Amino acid sequence: MRKAPAFSLASAATGIAMSILLMAAPVQAQTAADAALDLANMLDGAGGGVSGDAYLSALENAAAAGQPMAMWQLGTMYENGEGVAKDPAKAFGYFAQIANQHADAAPRGVESDIVAQSFVKMGDYYRKGVPDAGIPADVQRSHALLLHAATYFGDADAQYRVGLLYLQDDGLGNSPLQSARWLSLAARKGHCLAQARLGDMLFNGIEGIEAQPIEGLMWLNLSHDRCRGTSDQAQVDELLNRASSIAQPQDRADAAALAQSIAPQFADF
Repeated sequence: MRKAPAFSLASAATGIAMSILLMAAPVQAQTAADAALDLANMLDGAGGGVSGDAYLSALENAAAAGQPMAMWQLGTMYENGEGVAKDPAKAFGYFAQIANQHADAAPRGVESDIVAQSFVKMGDYYRKGVPDAGIPADVQRSHALLLHAATYFGDADAQYRVGLLYLQDDGLGNSPLQSARWLSLAARKGHCLAQARLGDMLFNGIEGIEAQPIEGLMWLNLSHDRCRGTSDQAQVDELLNRASSIAQPQDRADAAALAQSIAPQFADF
């Protein structure tokens, strides 16, 4: 008599995980990172009755099967110590696996955001090094990884970080014009901190860039709205308040009207 295959909670959780990965793919408004969060919520013990061990096993099985979303979830868990002991070496390993296996993935593919952000994570790790993984600090490699995420994938966060590096003597070489270029790319994708830094730069002017108070205030107003309720709100509001306090009343009014007319462009970001 043929025996029925064994069925465990862990295998059930793996099946749920895989189905979520497949279901999330066609939803264009949802990023792969969002899908990974949905996977975590679905498998959460409080929400679905799946134990922490089964949840971890499900993610590990999905990661072993080559699912980038599972690797991403594991990487963030080990990076932040969420449900597991914090382990930078393991986090680095999962992010590196994504980056190495998907470096030439379609820049606008379903999982492109996770791949691009894995390059950003790798850049952060190489900047400081990961002693537990035997990885020494390598600033040049850190910059190269960020630039790949910023150029090939067009990742807004990477573009913002590259923009900042062009304002640092120990970054990519002090170049305000290059910084403004990269900040503008990220700002036009709705990155609120890039909008704030670009706005501050344009409002005040900087070497090679003449002050443009109305456009600068416009970006600062947009940033204020997009960063509202986030951990970045305080620093954004500080830049906006400082600029507003010295701006001409008509410039403030024109900038606010311009920001209001442009804001719908960022609704989908």
